[in-house]
Amino acid sequence: MALLRGVNVGGITVRSAELKSVFEALGFTGVRTVLASGNVVFTAEGRPAAIKRTIEAALEERFGYDAWIVLVDRERLVQVIDGFPFDATREGWHPYVLFASDEAALDDIQSSAGELDAADDVIARGGDVLYWHNRRDVGISSPFAKIVAKARFRTVTTNRNLRTLQKLL
Repeated sequence: MALLRGVNVGGITVRSAELKSVFEALGFTGVRTVLASGNVVFTAEGRPAAIKRTIEAALEERFGYDAWIVLVDRERLVQVIDGFPFDATREGWHPYVLFASDEAALDDIQSSAGELDAADDVIARGGDVLYWHNRRDVGISSPFAKIVAKARFRTVTTNRNLRTLQKLL
């Protein structure tokens, strides 16, 4: 699965049908897009690092933006979903998972967060992801959301709602 960063926001429009055609043109099979937020399920053979570079180059060429993706295989996605450490059904809260191309970015985000107000945001590390539970009323105005949105993290991280990840399966 490929999780694209920064599409359909900030002037970068990537339509699902066009996205699917890029992946099919690369020779991937079983290609399907999920929602309109840059999620692609597909089958490919080869080394993940090479697949990642190939996809990013194709996206840059086709859509004209500095593409960055996270690849997650089905087994790891199941582990990430099953590992969500908070009550994902808690009323008034959003369950998120942050992915990064470099775990050091997650370390930076976590250390930059300091002591969070648990009434608004809670986070927990889950290996190569950072779990985040955010109070809906605060949303992107929360101190933690502002850290994640900093320019230095935008190019190396992407986050997904837990429900979106469940749809990917």
